[in-house]
Amino acid sequence: MFWTLLAAAGIASCGSRNANSAPVVQLVAAEDPQTPQTVLFDKTVHDFGDVSITDGPLSCTFTLTNKGSEPISIYEVVSSCGCTDVTWTKGTIAPGQSGSISATYKNEDGPLPFDKTLTVYISGVKRPVVLRLRGVVHEKKKSLSQLYGDQKLGDFGLKARQYKTGTLRQGQSVSETATVANLGKKPLQVSWTDISPQLTVSVDPNPIPSGSTATLSFTIRADSTLWGKTVYSATPVLNGKKADAPLEVSAYTQENFTSWSEGKREAAALPVFDASTVNIGIVPQGKALEVTFTCTNKGKVPFHIYKADVEDPALKAVSLPDVSPGKKADMHFTLDTGALPKGENVIMISLTTNSPLRPVVNLFVAGEVR
Repeated sequence: MFWTLLAAAGIASCGSRNANSAPVVQLVAAEDPQTPQTVLFDKTVHDFGDVSITDGPLSCTFTLTNKGSEPISIYEVVSSCGCTDVTWTKGTIAPGQSGSISATYKNEDGPLPFDKTLTVYISGVKRPVVLRLRGVVHEKKKSLSQLYGDQKLGDFGLKARQYKTGTLRQGQSVSETATVANLGKKPLQVSWTDISPQLTVSVDPNPIPSGSTATLSFTIRADSTLWGKTVYSATPVLNGKKADAPLEVSAYTQENFTSWSEGKREAAALPVFDASTVNIGIVPQGKALEVTFTCTNKGKVPFHIYKADVEDPALKAVSLPDVSPGKKADMHFTLDTGALPKGENVIMISLTTNSPLRPVVNLFVAGEVR
């Protein structure tokens, strides 16, 4: 059996082994925290939602504004496939002025989900900006209840009650959107209660007209007390009645190294583990084990673990000490094999750290329970 203690860099697993649990929807950030501050996009994701083959080509436009003090130009926009045509503003864009990138997805690939990228190269910007076009193409048009009825809360139609975002860096925020629907016969006014302090959530339009869709928006702000995988929640109040379940959004929070100087990076902590996998062999079910990983810090400042996210509660972190420069230290875990099924299994751990070269460390434990 394999127990994988894996640090899911950027997107921590929040799935369940229970097949009856609600589906988790992976969202794409509406605002990329890596996008240069000199260029502001109105969005980096356009979601066409649920469409049919008969809808034909699907078009959208992204608007960018020059927030810097020098003119900029869009050098090139590269589509991830020939199924997407793209045009963009030629020539320079003066400070304070805006340009656009227009894309058309040909919608010829059949009834499948799609997620296409446009890689935008801009003068004066070191890294390209990635824009996304996504949606789900169906053979035939479906009713709102067919599309949004599986996870509904009363007349509030949802495709999922759990959503996942990407990486959230300290000092920043991520914004996400999803489509919801009013499955009822009268307008649906949506408000919120029991909201996590770091979460902002809204619906537009609100109230949602009968038989219509709306955009559900989330914004999560980083909190210096929260690291690794964190689940944020808010419970909808529908026409004055509190729903019987919350909506959840998970994010994976890492340290923010973007402002670090080259010298600070060179002097940073650098963890090197003796082994990334510990093989415990074949063990009888019910036996309690200790699992140890040894880490050497080859950096110039102490190595620190902000949080260890463990996928399976059968494995627990006991001791995660700081490691001084040039020194070794052991990271201790306990494993209750009685809480695991017989055979091969996989457990994942994410170590969120203060190392810019290894902000998330992946470790693995392997074995078989009999």
